[in-house]
Amino acid sequence: MTVDTIRAGQEKNFPGIDLEDEDLADCQLEKINLAGANLVGTDFSRSNLKGARLDGANLMQADLQRTDLRANLLGANLMQADLSSADLRGSNLRGANLMGAKLAQASLSGAFLSGANLTGVNLKGVDLRGTDLRGVNLNSANLKGANLSQADLQGANLSETNLEEADLRGANLAGANLTGANLLCAELEGSNLDGATMERTCLLGTAIAQQTS
Repeated sequence: MTVDTIRAGQEKNFPGIDLEDEDLADCQLEKINLAGANLVGTDFSRSNLKGARLDGANLMQADLQRTDLRANLLGANLMQADLSSADLRGSNLRGANLMGAKLAQASLSGAFLSGANLTGVNLKGVDLRGTDLRGVNLNSANLKGANLSQADLQGANLSETNLEEADLRGANLAGANLTGANLLCAELEGSNLDGATMERTCLLGTAIAQQTS
């Protein structure tokens, strides 16, 4: 009955509810309150969750493909969730756990990801323009060709990260850990690298390499 009520949009307040493995695909769930809910394996594909409260929710292995997730996901567990083609522009993902999440063709521009865990995540070619990535853990992530222009990566962990051909123009990398990172042919014009750790960092093809050669 609860799922039918949610699908019908009759009520919006369900904090802490258990909806594990339920089918909520293609639903209008704008501004719904699912804070702290158990949403493990739940199917939200193609649903509208704009303005929803999902802070502290457990969305592990949830299907969020092509979902409007311009929502509050503060501290949410999104491990192994499928966020392919999801709209996360401007979303609050501070402190969220995105290890193993699928983010192919997801829109993340302007999102707030400070303190989030993105270890080993594939963000190849993803739009992260102007995104708040302060203190984020991107260790061993794939950011090849990603757009990180004007992004705030202050204090971020980018060790062993693939940033080949990434656009980092105007990005703030102050204090970032770039140990072993691959910045082959990355664009770094106007970026702030003050205090960044760059041991074993590959800078071939960058403006920095040209200046030091």
